[in-house]
Amino acid sequence: MSELLIKNIGSVFTGDIQDPIVEGPVSVLVKDGRIASITKGDCGGAEKVIDASLMTLAPGLIDSHTHPVFGDFTPRQNMIGFIDSSLHGGVTSMISAGEVHLPGRPKDPKSAKALALLAKRCFENARPSGVKVHAGALILEKGLKEDDFRELSEDGVSLVGEIGLGSVKTASEAKEMVVWAKKYGMKVLMHVGGTSIPGSSTVTCEDVLEANPTVACHLNGGPTCIPPKEAFKVVEKSDCAIELVHCGNMLAAFEIGKFLKETKRLSRLILGNDAPSGTGVIPLGIWRMVTFVSGMCGVSAETAICLATGNTKKVFGLDEGMVKKGASADLQLIDAPMGSEGKNAKEAIEKGDIPGIGMVMIEGAVKAQISRNTPPPARKPIF
Repeated sequence: MSELLIKNIGSVFTGDIQDPIVEGPVSVLVKDGRIASITKGDCGGAEKVIDASLMTLAPGLIDSHTHPVFGDFTPRQNMIGFIDSSLHGGVTSMISAGEVHLPGRPKDPKSAKALALLAKRCFENARPSGVKVHAGALILEKGLKEDDFRELSEDGVSLVGEIGLGSVKTASEAKEMVVWAKKYGMKVLMHVGGTSIPGSSTVTCEDVLEANPTVACHLNGGPTCIPPKEAFKVVEKSDCAIELVHCGNMLAAFEIGKFLKETKRLSRLILGNDAPSGTGVIPLGIWRMVTFVSGMCGVSAETAICLATGNTKKVFGLDEGMVKKGASADLQLIDAPMGSEGKNAKEAIEKGDIPGIGMVMIEGAVKAQISRNTPPPARKPIF
């Protein structure tokens, strides 16, 4: 049994929006890749010890909206290593919204099923830099039948890619497939807003309400958005998760974020990148969204980080995403960046600063130390 003790933690962002912060000093014991205990003060020794130097411990971030293909390469931007770069942005898990950027992607039902299963299996067998890529999102094509969803579900495929990226474009075409997908336990994502790439379609508020997906993707546009007042209808008239993304309209993100806070619906909000995209590859995109919601919408840092961790965990039924006993030890140590007006991670985030990352671990294994992408943290872990 491997043991790791993280001691002298200044505070813990739990990722649980109902109980988002534990004030320190705190010790967290990790055994065999899972959190075994969270203790006030010092809980003794272990095989390996990390002194957090009063930094903040937080869950690794979950990017709720990515478009991987295979391995750590994106043909969308002809770039190698984008997942590793995201790890240095605190991202330890990614959700595929569809492997739509595969060159020459076939669009018949049989091939769509094959691609979803292949992507799922490939990322199960190979984690780029240790990052958990939850891939294999079926792209809806005309001709898919209920048995196709049942068969894929039995093979472990649990995602339906953004409705609107395949030949199924309209809510009337999609809604029967959404019912089938949900019947077999699959999570359904739906593009919302204007067209994002050639071949995609414009999706309105009424389309979302008719199709009833699990997630209303990039309600702030991908990148062109529906008017915020129309977006509010999706919030008020549905129970789907609401996603805001970095590669979207930031004015709309501000309006929707404020509305969700004011109406006490932040528990439905999740955050994604929607990258690789025409906007590019954004390794710090999820942290930028966390600091945007916190600094611009007046949401506490410990609550804002739940939008990219525990909330996403709940929507997709993941093992990771919270700092709690029994959870997968996918964690990051963060602090105010050097030069920030904030004295710690909480104050820095609430002032709009991206925190400095001192360490990222997945299942208790250190995958990155001082981030090459964030400003250096004011304090550093000792191990």
